[in-house]
Formats: sequence, C-alpha cells, structure tokens
Amino acid sequence: MRILFNGQQAFGKAVLEALVNRGEEIVGVYCAPDKPGKKMDPLKEYALSKNLRVFQPASFKDPAVWEQMKSLNAELGVMAYVLLLVPEEALAIPTHGTIQYHPSLLPWHKGPSSINWPIIMGKKETGLSVFWPDNGLDTGPILLQKKTKISDKDTLGSIYFDRLFPMGVAAMLEAIDLVKAKKAPRIPQAPKAGSYEGWCNKEVAKINWKKPAADVYNLIRGTNPQPGAWTTFKGKTLDIYDCVKVAKRAGKPGQIVAVGKDSFTVAAKGGQIKVLRVRPEGGQKISAGQFAAETGLGKGAKLG
Repeated sequence: MRILFNGQQAFGKAVLEALVNRGEEIVGVYCAPDKPGKKMDPLKEYALSKNLRVFQPASFKDPAVWEQMKSLNAELGVMAYVLLLVPEEALAIPTHGTIQYHPSLLPWHKGPSSINWPIIMGKKETGLSVFWPDNGLDTGPILLQKKTKISDKDTLGSIYFDRLFPMGVAAMLEAIDLVKAKKAPRIPQAPKAGSYEGWCNKEVAKINWKKPAADVYNLIRGTNPQPGAWTTFKGKTLDIYDCVKVAKRAGKPGQIVAVGKDSFTVAAKGGQIKVLRVRPEGGQKISAGQFAAETGLGKGAKLG
C-alpha cells in the first residue's frame, strides 16, 4: 500500500521505522518545519537516511500543498503525532483516506495533553485510539482502541514510554492491516460525549497545597516529567517529580513536616506528600534530601 506519512518526534519516527522495516511503500513523509537553532526532528533525520521524500509545509490549508500531496498518488494517509491542523481537503487525498493516532480513549480527553489529564484526574484507566480524523479536534470516527490500567504509582512517563508508545506503534500497524483487508470500522463519536482539555502547561502544574493530598499527588504524577509540577521556596521555583502519598494528617498545607536523608515531606489537606526528587530553579534534578541540605529547608518551613 502506498502510504503518505505525517508525523514528528520520537513516536513518529518509531511508527515510520516499523512501516519501513516491514516493507511498506512510503511515497512521502511530512513533518514539522525546522526550528532555527534546534536539532533536526528525529523523524526527518530517519526519513532522509532512508532516502524518503520529505516535505515540511508551514500549513496544510494551502491548496498548493494539496496538489503536492495528490502528485504522490497515496492510497492511505498515516498520521503519528501531528500538531498542525490538517483539513479534510488534505485528509481525503489518499484513496482510502487518513488514519491518526491519539493517546486516549476517545471521546474522552480530546486535545493536546491527553496523557496527562487522566492521571491528574485520578482515573484508573486510559488507552489509545486510532481514528479517521475530520475537521474537528479528535472527533472523527474510531477505527480501533486499546486500553491500559493506571496504577497508583504510574506517572506520565511510565504510562507513555512503557505502554502507550509501544502499544501505539503496534496499533498503527494493526489499523493499516485492517484498512488493507477492507475491515477497518468507522465508529462515530457521539458529538457531545467525552471531554476536551487544553494544554497541560506550567500554569496547570502549579501545586496548591491546600487541595486534598490525593489531588496534589495526582497532579505531580500527571506532570512527571513534563511539564513538571512546581511550587516555590524562598521566592524561587522548585519543580517536584518523584513522590509518595502519605496518609498522616499533621501540619498545615505547604508546611514541611519531616526531612530525611533523601526526602522531605509536605503537608496537604487530609494527608502528606513525601517528595523524593526535585529540580531547583536554574538547576538539575537532585534528591529532595540533597535540596533540603543545600538550602536549609527544615521542619516547619513553608512551600508555596
């Protein structure tokens, strides 16, 4: 099958590599435009190493880009981590249409930070969807879905790198095989079902120690490693990564209730958070105990 590929970064590269390794015919690779002073996108680097044709339009709304895509005579479009809006005029150019990967169980968690939000919200399950995109944001008919549990110890990093990334590569190959076999379903999403959330950015990741300890814990897990939950100490930002939820209820919200060799413990509403790894403003990730020793953070100190 003649495939027009569109994606970027490590996930896009992994999917393209899997397609090349199993002998798919890649007629063109579309990826994000180069950023001055930044490293070449790993997808572009891989595509060039395989002598594939690479295109980097600034927009897919340009009719000239549509003509370029038509000239490739693609049978299927495959989108793996695409941030630019691709309109239906471009999606419909391949003869079998276009499929796209999204790391949530649509219609839940439509939007750009769909891995963060289920963890932040304390959900026990998430997954991925391969769907037929349309002009809406993650609203097209679903082709297939895969589920995975969210444990109390999972972080954004473990959910994505350990599960949704490899599961996603395999799911894209499975979806392509279903298209080839003319067995690929198009299950409509109910227009008002599910949810949409925006970017999980630094503003979202600010810790409010007055919130329930469970909510604080979920926020830290759901933003670890990106964008990183944060608080302040002595007027400087402190990013917080690895942590453990503690059931004890001593201390006022944001107050340091214990300091150990490798950790410090902070009070929140109805519980405590034992912090294990942090990154001070302008510094590198270090153990929470090392941070406490270097800054004089002790029992009774206040964060936030």
